Amino acid sequence: GRWHVRAWAGQITEFCTSPLMKRVEHLDLGTLLDGLDDDDLTGVLRLPFGTVRELELEFRLEPATADIAPARRDVLTRVLYGARVSLLVSASGVAIAAIVGSAAGMTAAYKGGIADMVLMRAADLLFAFPAFVLALFLMVVLGFGATNVAFAIALTYLPIFARLARNMTLLVREEPYVQAARLMGQSTPRILAREILPNIAAPLIVQATIGIAFGIIIEAGLSFLGVGVQPPIPSLGVIMADGREYFQRGPWVLTMTGLAISIALLGLNLFGDGLRDMMDPRLRQRAEQ
Repeated sequence: GRWHVRAWAGQITEFCTSPLMKRVEHLDLGTLLDGLDDDDLTGVLRLPFGTVRELELEFRLEPATADIAPARRDVLTRVLYGARVSLLVSASGVAIAAIVGSAAGMTAAYKGGIADMVLMRAADLLFAFPAFVLALFLMVVLGFGATNVAFAIALTYLPIFARLARNMTLLVREEPYVQAARLMGQSTPRILAREILPNIAAPLIVQATIGIAFGIIIEAGLSFLGVGVQPPIPSLGVIMADGREYFQRGPWVLTMTGLAISIALLGLNLFGDGLRDMMDPRLRQRAEQ
């Protein structure tokens, strides 16, 4: 009886003075109690000691559902998961661009003639538009979603890989090993795949790593404007868009996400520079000297 009343009073006092309740502004106790039935009130009064601290921990680690304010979510977990989504979308788009663009560029350079001219004019047409503006236009045409963002990134980087593969193929197509394969009667796809591609792969791989870095920026920008990855999928752009609305109460959401994007860009650019130094014999010999 009396001991239970003191225990309830102590728990209610601890709950009301907890940091959890201090973060709630303009709390209407009547409205809060109206939403609880008798069983809920009985369960609250029967909370064991220490449950308030456990509730605060659960409050901080509450899953990132759409009905919870972004400022109350676990920012680190969302950023890590959002970075995985952004990296997957960017890598998928760059992979498509690298495969299709490299194949088209090598074929056009090896065959020459009208195919080469048409490819270059198409690349010049795509180069006439800024990358983000072109991606934004494609999202309006294709629709929203992670898949369409990947296709927009692929079309944005397609002329870059096509022109790079074409220029590198023009340099090696007259090499003796290519001429020998041609005299042996090998088919064009076989020559391109086994003789030319291995000798031009290094700059293509370096360009792919740099493209993934800037693809993350494109994805984040599109999602930030609301035309890219759509909630509840937490990409980096979606997290930044949520943090913009709660910047005054939770500035860490926007700032930490931007810092994560900067670190990802720096890491991928350094990784691309390292691959270039490792795959280019001249740069490797210079570094050894």
